[in-house]
Amino acid sequence: MIITRQQREAIEAQTLAPYAAKSGESKGRAYPDSEADYRTAFQRDRDRILHTTAFRRLEYKTQVFINYEGDYYRTRLTHTLEVTQIGRSLARAFGANEDLVEAICLSHDLGHSPFGHSGESILNNLMADHGGFDHNKQSLRIVTMLESRYPNWPGLNLTYEVREGIVKHETEYDLSDSAASGFDPAKRGSIEAQIANVADELAYNAHDLDDGLRAGLIAPEQLDDLRIWQMLKESIGWDGNEFSEQIRHRIIRRMLGIEIDDVIRATGAMLDRHELNSADDLQSLPYSVVVHSDEINAINAELKQFLYTELYRHHRVVRMAVKAERFVTQLFETYVTEPAQLPPTVQAVIESRGIHQAVTDYIAGMTDRYALQEWQRLFDPFTRP
Repeated sequence: MIITRQQREAIEAQTLAPYAAKSGESKGRAYPDSEADYRTAFQRDRDRILHTTAFRRLEYKTQVFINYEGDYYRTRLTHTLEVTQIGRSLARAFGANEDLVEAICLSHDLGHSPFGHSGESILNNLMADHGGFDHNKQSLRIVTMLESRYPNWPGLNLTYEVREGIVKHETEYDLSDSAASGFDPAKRGSIEAQIANVADELAYNAHDLDDGLRAGLIAPEQLDDLRIWQMLKESIGWDGNEFSEQIRHRIIRRMLGIEIDDVIRATGAMLDRHELNSADDLQSLPYSVVVHSDEINAINAELKQFLYTELYRHHRVVRMAVKAERFVTQLFETYVTEPAQLPPTVQAVIESRGIHQAVTDYIAGMTDRYALQEWQRLFDPFTRP
């Protein structure tokens, strides 16, 4: 049996919740584009994102630990895949559009610079007089302009709904500029965008804790006063002795289970509170409906504060952040001062974008490894240019 796109759209209309986005009702693409015979518009968007250069580069972009620290730690790519898995699980529970959630999750970090949030902060400071830098905006630039794969339009020509999900991506650390041209700042993100937001935060809390424990930057006994740790120890029946690799796996797995179950229960209560007959009804609410309970919110706030002071401000992580500031700043300044050092493809766009934006696009697209190699080529007298 072969299922056509039209049949898939009909299945969505019959099986998804009334507040879910339906691919057959998409607001469309910026440029005229025929749709596939056997894939919905959102499935096609997902596939276009997967095949981008920006997506492949996520494998060598920092989450917390720079790539050469070891093969065991999360990168932007593994983080993105974990967010996507959690997002699809939540979408299935809420009757939301899994394909749209997947496309938003896969694209949400495309615009991240090398060296994680440190790299983003540095580029934002360097671009303070030229519009700043924000990885959400950069993700949108990538899918609407920088990825050049089609002869009839710039970017990927994604649907409105995926682009809106990128623009309205919000976590505690990522506050979106929802006033981006073409998107209504008065409306919340779709339920699919809200799912991606929560999945992102849920994933990095769990895997940053996991990586911190594995790296030895966090000792299990440091966590004893945290309510989430006490809850996890009791849940798996661990007495606090002999912290093995298997215990760590069990704890992180249980943590994800508790967090996801809480989101499902708390969001279910929010959805029951409102009569939502369309996606527009949900987006018109003055608050997000995909949420944690108050109890888990408070517990997570404790964990975030702990991770900030004990992991993100750990001297080893701070040392790498300071190095990253030096690398990125020197790359930026030398390119701006002498653009002839830039590759011809970058020099070709200076007139249309301006030197500062052209340099920022180039640096933001670098992997950690490439940025370090480029720094060596420019500043190490014993490295060939």
